[in-house]
Amino acid sequence: MRTAIGMLSALVALAAANAFAAEGTTTGPNGEKPTPAKSVVLTPAEEQQIKDGKYTAALVWHEMSEYTNAVNSGAQDELKRLGIRVVAQTDAGFDAARQKSDVETVLAKRPSIILSLPVDPASAAIVFDPARQAGVKLGFVDNSPAGYVQDKDYVTIVSDDLFQMGNKAGIAMADALGKQGNVGYIFHDADFYVTNQRDGAFKHTIEQDYPDMKIVAEAGMADPARSEEIAQAMITQHPDLDGIYVTWAEPALSVLSTLRAAGNSHTKIVTLDLNEPAALDMMKGGNVAALIADEAYDIGVTLARATAAALIGKKAAPFIVVDSLAVTKDTVKDGWKRSLNKDVPATIAAAMK
Repeated sequence: MRTAIGMLSALVALAAANAFAAEGTTTGPNGEKPTPAKSVVLTPAEEQQIKDGKYTAALVWHEMSEYTNAVNSGAQDELKRLGIRVVAQTDAGFDAARQKSDVETVLAKRPSIILSLPVDPASAAIVFDPARQAGVKLGFVDNSPAGYVQDKDYVTIVSDDLFQMGNKAGIAMADALGKQGNVGYIFHDADFYVTNQRDGAFKHTIEQDYPDMKIVAEAGMADPARSEEIAQAMITQHPDLDGIYVTWAEPALSVLSTLRAAGNSHTKIVTLDLNEPAALDMMKGGNVAALIADEAYDIGVTLARATAAALIGKKAAPFIVVDSLAVTKDTVKDGWKRSLNKDVPATIAAAMK
């Protein structure tokens, strides 16, 4: 899971999440309309202008995970292509106070731009204010500090096409079940616009597009540590479930463990984000049917490009989204590469033979 959201941002996010389903489109944390990442382009003259500027960058990440590594890799590659030297990279360990210290530390290196994902949007203004006041161009993944105004305080936000991810999860579940059967729905029980919209899109897709499928069990998960307890209760009450949707991959592993402990090889799992143990189960014909992933590498590329463009006065759209893809047993090799820009782990490669 990539980040948490503060109470102030949560109210706006909840309103946006409630509004999106009627339109079937993704909205940003403040209700922004999405702009496709493919539209973020630079002309050869603009690229040369950036290269001539001899600019520098700092990457101030919230934490390092497989997802963040892919975003970081994309950003690093694009910055290098544009002649922007990375002078610092930090990992806050998902600690807002540490991220504040990281920003203060990297500012000593006088970066032209900072790319980051705020640990806590509600309190992030005090984290990034020193950089903003120093004239550093700020580009964010997923969220922006509460109170910040796009094109004034920061360049842009780059994220997933959230509705698309949830919609593809619904389609993948339908494909796995032959478009019929009973489904369990484990959603993120917190006001966080990323998971709210993805979860809602899955439910919307099943209810609107598949009349022979029914969500018969729902459970909210606020604390991932309770995911196994939630899964056990759901499976005990509904032992005949044909499929279970889980809000993201790590808690899905608890659901998988519960199904295995019960000797249940029938119930299929669909979840979001790539995860090696879940993918390995999928490759071995286990309960996991599909993993829906975003193009994380392209998030980094797009964020670096859009923020760099601001250095030469080119404005960016407020909320830019990358595509997503359904990774199944048949597409895992290409899907891993497309999402993370890296080869599948050795365990999965071995299972493909």
